Amino acid sequence: MQKILNVALENRSYPITIGENLLSQFEHFKLHSGQRVLIATNDTIAPLYLQHLIDMFEAHGIKTDFVIVPDGEQYKTMETWNQILTALLANNHTRNSILIALGGGVIGDVAGFAASAYQRGIKFIQVPTTLLSQVDSSVGGKTAINHPLGKNMIGAFYQPQAVVIDINCLKTLPPRELSAGLAEVIKYGIIMDSEFFNWLETHIDDLLNLDVDALSYCIYHCCKLKAQVVAADETEQDMRAILNLGHTYGHAIEAELGYGNWLHGEAVSVGMLMAAQTAKLLGKLTDKDIQRIKNLLIKAKLPVKRPEQMTIESYIPHMLRDKKVLSGQIRLVLPTKIGAVEVIDVVDKQLILEAISSI
Repeated sequence: MQKILNVALENRSYPITIGENLLSQFEHFKLHSGQRVLIATNDTIAPLYLQHLIDMFEAHGIKTDFVIVPDGEQYKTMETWNQILTALLANNHTRNSILIALGGGVIGDVAGFAASAYQRGIKFIQVPTTLLSQVDSSVGGKTAINHPLGKNMIGAFYQPQAVVIDINCLKTLPPRELSAGLAEVIKYGIIMDSEFFNWLETHIDDLLNLDVDALSYCIYHCCKLKAQVVAADETEQDMRAILNLGHTYGHAIEAELGYGNWLHGEAVSVGMLMAAQTAKLLGKLTDKDIQRIKNLLIKAKLPVKRPEQMTIESYIPHMLRDKKVLSGQIRLVLPTKIGAVEVIDVVDKQLILEAISSI
């Protein structure tokens, strides 16, 4: 059974299709005979799905090229971005070509950024294959690469023309990656939907066991929530910042330890607890709510302790390079209860350090 959502952005609106076996259903890709496609994927995903897509596209009269890049957050770099651009150039792709991002969040972000830059912008399609990318990064048009000094600091807001989410891809996902995706799922419950958080407390094991009905509902619901936020604030001038709960702390962990050593969702898990503890110190969140968040993260098999090899003070330089920083002041998304958050413009550094040290 398929579900279709629309991201409402006027002339940049696009469908998100969620279901099983979608990689075998040509109609969801919004392509037609005579078009040219470049598939960007990684060396983990390519052996699983690449040839299948090439065969399907070429059977429908679409000339298909591909580029395979290394897998992992540590390869979300200028070099990988350039590799995709080189493939477009070497194969003589034009402004009418379409770039397809086949993979997780790294491929989606880097390929999307390449699409935004190639000949000043070509169409692209997101085909996310991890839970994290299916519920979060493939939707909303945030594209970027990392820099050694900061995560996602170089990029563009650039919307895809379609998102095709095949739930069956999760069958080949390692358990650690599945849990990492659940961090972003749990985030939605904390920031804006207490009933969804309640549902997760009951159904987290179903998600870990890849129950199709639970996954279908979960992915659809997360995409619906994100689509609502993106439609209201596409370029993160205001409320879209709430989607960054835990990310200011989490990005510091990723950058300090080296991209890929902690998965993004693992860092966000600990980051959300740090944000919750910060909110508690400000008198904005109860111990009971913090414990519920922690318990759910534990059930999702996510870390709830900060990395021992990082000093408390090492977080601050990274947090000061966060995209939400204004006039040199750290701004944080903090939960005030399950289902609600605030963006706090000025948070005292000593209080932040106290919150970090408690996790």
